[in-house]
Amino acid sequence: MISYEPFWNTLKKKGISTYTLINKHHISSATIARMKSGGGISTMKIDDFCRILQCKTEDIIEYIPD
Repeated sequence: MISYEPFWNTLKKKGISTYTLINKHHISSATIARMKSGGGISTMKIDDFCRILQCKTEDIIEYIPD
């Protein structure tokens, strides 16, 4: 299972809101909603988040074995 918990922690540490991601960086609200519900996102979006947040993939997603 993929967890986005590191993403939410990274946002908090960097002081960036989902509002900023949506309005300044043009991340769709549907992407944020999918992440909140544990749905899948593309590797392109992970790349976008890493670029925007200046972080590594492990700061966005974490694999948790079932």
